[in-house]
Amino acid sequence: MPNKADVKAWKAQLVAQAEQQILKVTDSGQFKKYLNTLAKFHHYSARNIDLIYAQNPQATQVAGFKQWQTDFNRTVNKGAKSIRIAAPIIKKLTPAEQKRLDTTDERAIVGYRYLPIFDVAQTSGDPVLSAKDFVKENLADHQNVTSLYNAFKDYLNQQTDLKVSEVPLATLNGAKGYFQPSTNEIVIGGDEPDNALKLKTLYHEYAHSQLHGLKSAFKDRPRAYQETQAEAVAYVAMQNIGVDTSNYSLGYVATWAKDKAVIHSALSEIQQVSNKVIELSDGLTKQLGLQEAPKEPEHDLKKLSAHDLNKSYQGLQQQVQQATNPQQKSELKNKLNDVHQEISERTQKQLKAFAEQNPEIKQPRQDESQQIKR
Repeated sequence: MPNKADVKAWKAQLVAQAEQQILKVTDSGQFKKYLNTLAKFHHYSARNIDLIYAQNPQATQVAGFKQWQTDFNRTVNKGAKSIRIAAPIIKKLTPAEQKRLDTTDERAIVGYRYLPIFDVAQTSGDPVLSAKDFVKENLADHQNVTSLYNAFKDYLNQQTDLKVSEVPLATLNGAKGYFQPSTNEIVIGGDEPDNALKLKTLYHEYAHSQLHGLKSAFKDRPRAYQETQAEAVAYVAMQNIGVDTSNYSLGYVATWAKDKAVIHSALSEIQQVSNKVIELSDGLTKQLGLQEAPKEPEHDLKKLSAHDLNKSYQGLQQQVQQATNPQQKSELKNKLNDVHQEISERTQKQLKAFAEQNPEIKQPRQDESQQIKR
């Protein structure tokens, strides 16, 4: 059993390892890996994103040992090495502690513990579906990319103090768009033929408006620094909806400062705006119906083997029990009823066929069959 000093040293080493990995993001390849991690784990704190990236840059979806079993019907592979993330230890404060800490809060974070989690690649079991997978499929379609671009542009014009307009690319001197702080205006090349690039440009300029507008705390960042941040946010936002824009992203990565404090500050800023863009995009894609899972082709239950049919029935029963969303639960129950109906029909057919093949077996009289009914 390690002593307290050993545990403290191990935690410090874990954080130091994360910091060293972050220092390496000045290399464009490493930075791209980090942004991929950021896009996947945008709901984690910056500290835990750093920890995940430092320990496993290839991680795509993480959960605890029991969560993989209960929520995803998957098991962690034997011998898998866990990833450790920080979880706050919250304590209820006594009046004396409130006075000493000069706070009226009833609870406070008194420390952190490092919990083990595992990447999906370290597990086996049922497939893990993600809404982003469906978004990716839908956004591969030209019309859907255009729809999201128009919805995002309309949202900014109607729901924010930003003004978004379009001009011919020929008037932009080679640029795809720009943000004008003095007028709080975003201008996009309206005749850009690549719809993914057009959407990414809107994300890029929106990031400028949030990070480098007149009222922003970061408005005085050097130009190369600003461009790197805006491109990073756009890259993360596009990755979030499943569109890879790496061919024309991350162009300013080599200009990043090598000072650790500056890098941490910059990445924190990127995360804040990326989260906002991701939330906006998710809301819009839901409104447009792009985040709805495409309807599964109706399974021909009659073609399923008896084993697969029973397995499907058991799986649906478990999903119904675990479902908390009423609509989802109702849909699962309908599927369960369909499978139950198919099993019942098969059973009746099998019984009928058996009776026809074995006429010597006496069949119950109608009145007898009624007597055993409850």
